[in-house]
Amino acid sequence: MRAVAAADQGYLKAHERMETESATRPKLTTTPQGIPITGLLKEELQQHFKELGQPAYRVEQLLDWLYEKRVDSFQAMSNLPKALREQLETLFSFSLPEILEHTVSNDHTQKFLLRLTDGNLIETVLVPATPAKFGKSSERQTLCISSQVGCAYGCRFCASGLQGWKRNLKSHEIVEQLLRIEKISGKIVNNIVFMGMGEPLANFDNMMKAVKILNSPWGLNIGARQITVSTSGLVPQIQALAEQPLQLRLAISLHGATDPVRDELMPVNRRYNLDALWGACHYYQARKKQKVSFEYILIQNVNDSLEQAVQLAKKATQLDCKINLIPYNCVEGLSWERPSTERQHAFLSRLRQSGVAATIRQEKGHDINAACGQLRLRREQMASAPALPLL
Repeated sequence: MRAVAAADQGYLKAHERMETESATRPKLTTTPQGIPITGLLKEELQQHFKELGQPAYRVEQLLDWLYEKRVDSFQAMSNLPKALREQLETLFSFSLPEILEHTVSNDHTQKFLLRLTDGNLIETVLVPATPAKFGKSSERQTLCISSQVGCAYGCRFCASGLQGWKRNLKSHEIVEQLLRIEKISGKIVNNIVFMGMGEPLANFDNMMKAVKILNSPWGLNIGARQITVSTSGLVPQIQALAEQPLQLRLAISLHGATDPVRDELMPVNRRYNLDALWGACHYYQARKKQKVSFEYILIQNVNDSLEQAVQLAKKATQLDCKINLIPYNCVEGLSWERPSTERQHAFLSRLRQSGVAATIRQEKGHDINAACGQLRLRREQMASAPALPLL
């Protein structure tokens, strides 16, 4: 219990530091090379071009080069005057992350370990459509995007938080995950899930700015209903997201059907318990008129009992929702295990008997450690390990 209490104190301190950073961080950040161009909204670019004395149509040309032709060099923008290209190189920058590792699963899931310009590491996963669900000809490509370096929320089963939280990602670092992965993979991403490293709603402003760039017709033009934001249960931010005009999809990382079980797995539940979370979900659903989905990782002898299934069904029937059951993807260094297949299906059956729309999500990328944070954790542990003495 002392270890758990100490972990909770670490979570609270990191959470407070994260909130302080979010409140004091300037809205527009620059690098020594200039303002990251892929983190700017159209109206911001229009203001910059106005200050440069450029006509409005030049912004349209720039956006076409950025998001239609996908170039990452101002000199490649051949229909812009040379003098303007030189000005742009002085004022702005491209900062696509470096790919340190790229692994491909037997099911064609691709996982990327990316190094940002400040040396921090994040992970991104590209998941192809499941043929049985979408058909063999489906071109659906889902990108699982990170929103923070590490995570402050300390979920006991997750690798992302084991090395702690370092900082929020800026809007351009979120957008550039898609641009970089498309460039390397040759795939066109048409579905986005904020289910990578970090808590997206704890980086609300940067996330929403990136979403506008991902969604806008002048940007990457991905439909709002093809963008899912996942949260561990930040109640005020769920309510704030409900007030946004975009019809984004909401997914809740639940993982426990009662407060004692969820308290054990997710420290955030001690701040926003299940009753508060359910109230926020009702509010979101009423505002958006769409289903909320719940992610429920099944962990052996922790949250996979039939009693938990009964309690989860009672909660779920209060909402128009769907529950995705996810067999635990084991993380090195953590003692949690996945339940047997029989136990998984018994849990699923009990939900369905109560009329709940539930599925066991087909596993993707298990053979390449595609769960959040595993590549980063291994790389950082290797970097911090003491050097072996020379023989």
